[in-house]
Amino acid sequence: MKKELVGTGKMRMVWRDFPLDQLALAAAQVARALPAERYEGFIGALLASQDRWAFARGADNVAEIAKIAALAGLSRAQVDAAIADQGLRRAILEGRLKAEQEHNVSSTPSFVFGSKVVPGALPYDRFAQLVGEASGA
Repeated sequence: MKKELVGTGKMRMVWRDFPLDQLALAAAQVARALPAERYEGFIGALLASQDRWAFARGADNVAEIAKIAALAGLSRAQVDAAIADQGLRRAILEGRLKAEQEHNVSSTPSFVFGSKVVPGALPYDRFAQLVGEASGA
């Protein structure tokens, strides 16, 4: 997708946080505390390891997030500071509210193609088709 759609200028990808619970909000805060060039990789690692930090019973969820953040260069103190940052928390929640209001987003993942909102995971062919329809190609 990035190579064939973003790299060729057919689409622009914008990541918006849409935390559905307090743990997802904490993870989003940690992600936003990273340098911009590390954000997408960190989000990818979080999504790939949700079984360890989001769904594991009895796990220290924040410690698991901190382990992943350490790979991206954040110390535990920086993770804790990001999670405690009320301004960052407020900005993420305001962004979620804006997505709800502007695009009627109610679940993740959701994708916006022009003015069309499509919830759920999409196979590449369908995604590319929607990009083409939104661009008029």
